[in-house]
Amino acid sequence: MPSRWLSSGNAQWPAYLARCYVPSFDEAWAAAARARDGESVSPKLRSLLQEVYSQVVQHPEDLAGLKRGLQHLLEFLNSEGRTNANCWAADLFFGLCEGWERDWGDLELPEEFHDVLARMGEALHDTVQAPSFARGYGCLPEQLLDQVGRLRIDLPMSENTSE
Repeated sequence: MPSRWLSSGNAQWPAYLARCYVPSFDEAWAAAARARDGESVSPKLRSLLQEVYSQVVQHPEDLAGLKRGLQHLLEFLNSEGRTNANCWAADLFFGLCEGWERDWGDLELPEEFHDVLARMGEALHDTVQAPSFARGYGCLPEQLLDQVGRLRIDLPMSENTSE
């Protein structure tokens, strides 16, 4: 990029940035990983979310790898990772999709996978402080883990109806 653009107020600068900008996991993580009530997000959560993120943005999609990543993530949130900060971070990560290379909602995944990802961004954040609310929406880690366990990886990809 020509250095003169930085100082000249060139109107092409925003267009240049838009062409060069590539979102990343780090940006998506930064948008979601916030301390809650003085409680920090676990570093282990980062690697588990990155495993799922990598499967989601890969093309073509690997349903077996995505299912495995979701299982690892939810097993963690259902055990030692069941903290308010971790559940909030995971919820925001899937609910906002901020900074993602590809929005998981635009993927041609079987509907059952879309359902799990959507629930993870709905009321998972209520797991610790309002578990009955999260339970009512099917968003507790153990409920989601059960749903992931029933996912079939031999289903055909759904039609992309967003166009």
